[in-house]
Amino acid sequence: MSLSLMEGNEAIARGALAAGCRFFAGYPITPATTVLNYMLNLLPPLGGVCLQAEDEIASIGACLGASMSGLKVMTATSGPGISLYSEQISFAVGSEIPIVIIDVQRLGPSTGSATRGADGDVNFLRWGNSGGLPVIVLAPVNAADCFTLTVQAFNLAEKFRCPVFIASNKEIAMTRESVDLDALEIPDIVNRTAPPADKPFLPFQVGQGQCVPDFLSIGGNVPVRQTSSTHGANGYITTDQGEIARMLLRLKTKLESAVETFSIYELFTADETDTLIIAYGVTARAAKSVYKELKSAGKPVRLLILKTLWPVPESVIRRAAENVKRVVMVEMNLGQYVREIERILGEKQVDFCGQMDGWLISPDKIKEAITHG
Repeated sequence: MSLSLMEGNEAIARGALAAGCRFFAGYPITPATTVLNYMLNLLPPLGGVCLQAEDEIASIGACLGASMSGLKVMTATSGPGISLYSEQISFAVGSEIPIVIIDVQRLGPSTGSATRGADGDVNFLRWGNSGGLPVIVLAPVNAADCFTLTVQAFNLAEKFRCPVFIASNKEIAMTRESVDLDALEIPDIVNRTAPPADKPFLPFQVGQGQCVPDFLSIGGNVPVRQTSSTHGANGYITTDQGEIARMLLRLKTKLESAVETFSIYELFTADETDTLIIAYGVTARAAKSVYKELKSAGKPVRLLILKTLWPVPESVIRRAAENVKRVVMVEMNLGQYVREIERILGEKQVDFCGQMDGWLISPDKIKEAITHG
């Protein structure tokens, strides 16, 4: 495909197809509806299935069933839909079902303002499952990121057998910009590892050195047990204290111990500065503008754009903050990810530059935060 104008939602749909997605289910909701529209047009010609379900609960349920049968799956919604997804997100975490979930964030709470953007779901995506187990959340900055990070999301979902979220934003989703998909670098596609056919199969058994069990689709000759309850390696419900503890610890550490392998970010350095700006999502574009302007004016700052939000890439953040005295965290909410920065960089001055009124944070607001605190 040559250079073309493309909104973020279309880039997400095309990234999903490039990753091998062959099942999509969703329910219309602004500003995520066009992901469904694009998948309706693009998926069936490839032999895939695109389903408009009767509601959000049915959408994610259909996706989980299709994933357990062996397909790569995706759904897309906004904040109110994530609320309805939450029970089955927990099911996907506990039963290790790969799924990519697109959250095109809009101004909340509840119905909020459907045509205004925000980054108010950032903590909800991380903590919105019962049990508080970690999930992967990636945050695109532009339409090109929407494509490449969606491919990454599918790879991570398959590799770690878990839900992976794309934390997009109404402004990215519905803004058209120039994208050349052929020029984008994408990783090799990851597919599921099937267990050896000549050995007994336990659906949640991990081998020596493994953190993630092999995947065997339901519906074949070998029975595969799935349950939303705590379970042992054989998939049967268990109340054994030791078995439950081992299961939950593995679900936690399989992601947190590997975050260095999927910490995606951009770091713009400056030698003579005592200030680091941290941003993500669409707000990172304004932050990058400020970085360039201050550099040209001889007042350089350092800029870290995070694209992996959860699990928190703590090593990346600590390295970026080396030798600075002050950190300015910029995000389109009333203060969410800044709490993680304060936790990690507690010895430094951490200032918050936030806004949650449906409008984008301007470069001038960021400069004001840097200059006057």
